[in-house]
Amino acid sequence: MKLVIQVKLLPTQEQASALEATLRACNEAATWASGVAFENDVKNILALRKQTYSEIKARWGLGAQAAQHVIKKACDAYAALKANLRSGNLGRPGSKRHRRVTEKPIRFRAEGAQAFDDRMLSWQIAERRVSIWTVAGRVKGVVFTGAPEQLATLALHRKGESDLVCRDGKWFLLATCEVPTALPNPAPVDFLGVDLGIVNIATTSDGQIMAGRQLNRFRVQECALRTKLQKKNTPSARRRLKTRRRKEARRAKDINHKIAKHVVAEAERTGRGIALEDLTGIRERVRLRKPQRATHSSWAFAQLGQFIAYKARRAGVPVVYVDPAYTSCICAECGHIDRANRISQARFVCRSCGFVDHADRNGSRNIRARAWDLWRRGALSAASVPPPEQMRRGGAGRKRSITASDDRCANLSLRREVVDQQPGRALLP
Repeated sequence: MKLVIQVKLLPTQEQASALEATLRACNEAATWASGVAFENDVKNILALRKQTYSEIKARWGLGAQAAQHVIKKACDAYAALKANLRSGNLGRPGSKRHRRVTEKPIRFRAEGAQAFDDRMLSWQIAERRVSIWTVAGRVKGVVFTGAPEQLATLALHRKGESDLVCRDGKWFLLATCEVPTALPNPAPVDFLGVDLGIVNIATTSDGQIMAGRQLNRFRVQECALRTKLQKKNTPSARRRLKTRRRKEARRAKDINHKIAKHVVAEAERTGRGIALEDLTGIRERVRLRKPQRATHSSWAFAQLGQFIAYKARRAGVPVVYVDPAYTSCICAECGHIDRANRISQARFVCRSCGFVDHADRNGSRNIRARAWDLWRRGALSAASVPPPEQMRRGGAGRKRSITASDDRCANLSLRREVVDQQPGRALLP
């Protein structure tokens, strides 16, 4: 499994100047190569190399390996653009956004990251120093630092390229490591359901709630402070804004790492798998009022899911993704489905059997049940299965008829059985 380790460089002023000049030269060369590729409609690395390699070396003084990486960088950017256009991430053909990205060549920021292979960058991990190629020559003895766990992983498993990054005047190296994974658990005794949310970041089927109150309060404070400083717009206000850049994102990332570590450790200790909701495309499916948009957009559920997935893979814990449809309004005890069951954000009361529970815990139990059913059936298909024949909308007593298009569900009489047939996909480590 590939894992990226970030270490911080501590260069001297002279070394930092050489690194800055190198990044600037590489990105200027990549922008020029991108323009050549756009004008001549040449997006293949070998073809673009014939037209740009000699010019890049002569004009910007780059070495052979650096020139190769610059050309590859331009071609990879166009490959990523093509994939985004094909998937519709950049608007429909003919739209303003679509034209803006297709009618002109790709440009690279002067401080954009640059890849270095082992010919351009050598590590002395025991001495915590690196030797790196620059346009001013080989710079040796650049000090770096990192957490002990990161340095141990770096020493044992580093393999492949490393990216040089300049962020807010600080220098970092992102090193790729090939980390071995544990043998997957082929027979988990059960699943630990995890319900992801905004008010409560994660709620497990064991009843443990990782509340997001502190993080949400911090986000509101940061938003108010940014607004105040932007309105003030004095030199001191701009300096303070710069120092607080990405602080909110770092705080959320740290919390997500801690939650993911705890969830995976609990599942590994008890011999269970982990059940998560497949929330792909949720931002496009929901409509929100204006005050809710910032909160919903800052919800880092995808990041938390990725952290849980890769930590589980390292530990050999299976992860199953289930369809999140109706998990918040199904009773985990009797299987009764009613939107009115969830009477508030935190309270769930079944209209059929009277079962009372925390709404997020009830949802996590439904997620666990779906994952366990998928695992028992070995279901890997994501084909949709229709919801129950009728589902009452809360309070008003109205019912919405849903036509059953799947013969497998036509003769099911118990709603619990229909719930267990909800679609999903299983990912094995």
